[in-house]
Amino acid sequence: NNLAGFYSPCTNSRVSNHLSLIAESLPPEPSEQSSVTTNVGNRNRCSVPGILYNTNTFEGFHALNKQGLLKAEAQKVWDDIHSGKAEEDCAVLSRFLLISFADLKKWSFHYWFAFPALVLDPPATLVDLRPASQWLSLDEAESLSAACNEWRSSSVTTDVPFFLVSIASNSHVTIKHLKEWPSCQQDGNKFLFGFYDPCHLPTNPGWPLRNFLALIGSRWNLEKVCFFCYRENRGFADLSLSLIGEALLSVSQGWKDTQHVPNAVGWEFNRGKKVPRCISLAQSMDPKRLAISAADLNLKLMRWRALPSLNLNILSATKCLLLGAGTLGCQVARMLMAWGVRKITLLDSGKVAMSNPLRQSLYTLEDCLNGGEFKAIAAVKSLERIFPAVVMILHLV
Repeated sequence: NNLAGFYSPCTNSRVSNHLSLIAESLPPEPSEQSSVTTNVGNRNRCSVPGILYNTNTFEGFHALNKQGLLKAEAQKVWDDIHSGKAEEDCAVLSRFLLISFADLKKWSFHYWFAFPALVLDPPATLVDLRPASQWLSLDEAESLSAACNEWRSSSVTTDVPFFLVSIASNSHVTIKHLKEWPSCQQDGNKFLFGFYDPCHLPTNPGWPLRNFLALIGSRWNLEKVCFFCYRENRGFADLSLSLIGEALLSVSQGWKDTQHVPNAVGWEFNRGKKVPRCISLAQSMDPKRLAISAADLNLKLMRWRALPSLNLNILSATKCLLLGAGTLGCQVARMLMAWGVRKITLLDSGKVAMSNPLRQSLYTLEDCLNGGEFKAIAAVKSLERIFPAVVMILHLV
């Protein structure tokens, strides 16, 4: 399935912004298309295309040809660069890939993101990477900040993640679309190649720069460029957080061949290793666990309001022996569970009579039929329906 991911420039000097998938990331159903509003002009949701491969089994998830899938997405990026599509719709430079397996019985989800990046051969050399405020004159910095804020405040351009920064001799800054590059080469201005940088690191540009340099080197044949890593603070351009650096490119002759697809990297690391991630939603989705959480929370609130000295851990570890499952036994069993007791052994020898369900809360009319069910058996079944986490042991005497 095709997906739409969303990201925005870094807004914090300590935390990077991550790609987000939300409900709108999935394509709408045919019946919903007329009522779905497109997400255009949201400064916090720069949309980039992606693709999802969801498998039916855990074995199928591991058997996926991950390198082949990454290569296929890199091919799309490469084709978009050479066809000129990337200059018209620059979001395609930040394509992503997601593989997943959903174990709905256990409410666990296995997934792995990849962000295909074309590998330059030989690699680009980054030099003189500094905060933008140190690269520019005061007039240039003020004009660049104003131009960036105007670009970001416009609903037409706020979610366009790659752009050209033209700096005139009088320090006036203009931001332009990538498709305007051919017409910009004759004006003699200084240029920065800008992009929305989700990375917060002061010594590293963000991941989107890789494919941007691939476009600059293979499509525009430039060998030395200045790039601008745009970052924000409280919704406005922050040139002390943003970076400017130089990149030296040396594109091999093979890159001129449109049939040649460069190598690609991009599988996300998990704690330093190239392995999938797994998230368990059992605590919030499994009805049994929800019941346990609700019961425990209720006891904690009771302790907080009425009896602070109550030791709930002792109660939950206590084992109770209950002799008899009559009127008193039924109520005692329920009260024990209400106070956090989870292990109960029940002894009884009788059967459920027609008159019992009116006074004994664990039984129903069905338990009285065909001569009556043993009270111990019926009581255990009823208690487990009421609270599945209880551990019941029954003995027929």
